[in-house]
Amino acid sequence: MDWQGQKKAELWMQILLLVFSVGAFAIGYIIGSFRMMMLIYAGGVVFTTLVTVPNWPFFNRHPLKWLDPSEAEKHPKPQKAVVSKDKKKSSKK
Repeated sequence: MDWQGQKKAELWMQILLLVFSVGAFAIGYIIGSFRMMMLIYAGGVVFTTLVTVPNWPFFNRHPLKWLDPSEAEKHPKPQKAVVSKDKKKSSKK
């Protein structure tokens, strides 16, 4: 899954969970059944999981282009800077 696909999956997850939670609450309130509300919401969570978790092809429309190993060897990794510990201490008078 590419970066745009992750963003799309996150957006879909939020929208679907919001729709199912509002819909479950409304239906549960109208028919007066807490059990039905929880079943509808649980079904929405399962549906949302099936839509957003697998790596579906429409989440991978912008694949990343990695460097070839030979090209990566031409550009060495940056080295960490060495910090000296010879700092002057301020003395109290």
